[in-house]
Amino acid sequence: MIEYQKQLLVQSYLDGELPQAQAHEVAEWLARDNEAMGLLNELRQTRAAVTGFEEALPLPESREFYWSKIQRQIEREEAPGASAPRVPWHARLRRFLVPVTGVALAALLFLVGNRENSSGPPDTTTETALEDSGAFTYHDSSAGVTLVWLSYPADEVADNDDSLD
Repeated sequence: MIEYQKQLLVQSYLDGELPQAQAHEVAEWLARDNEAMGLLNELRQTRAAVTGFEEALPLPESREFYWSKIQRQIEREEAPGASAPRVPWHARLRRFLVPVTGVALAALLFLVGNRENSSGPPDTTTETALEDSGAFTYHDSSAGVTLVWLSYPADEVADNDDSLD
């Protein structure tokens, strides 16, 4: 594949845009390089095919005036004074405050939604089945936790074990 710069050189050669010395060098190069010659032939065939289909569009103004309007528009767009309009301070502040307000609102909703009921004691119950069983049950419905504490060996079992010795 011919590199891009060489393709442009072949196109310039075909269009007759090269100085005579450079055109002679390109002609010698084309004679040696079959791929470049193939590109030149393809460009010639494309030019011949397109040439018959070109229609001349009539311009409402003279050619020079038409192109001078285009040039003035290009110069106007490239001018350094044509920068973006200055954004007022309240619009810049709003750009900052809108996302911050949204984050603060989300945090507030999270805190209110996850707040524990501090108006009274937590809903917990403590039970013991028998006073001397050594078992203690704790249930916290707000956390959904139930704990059962078993103390082994129970006092009775410990007393019986001592009597067996």
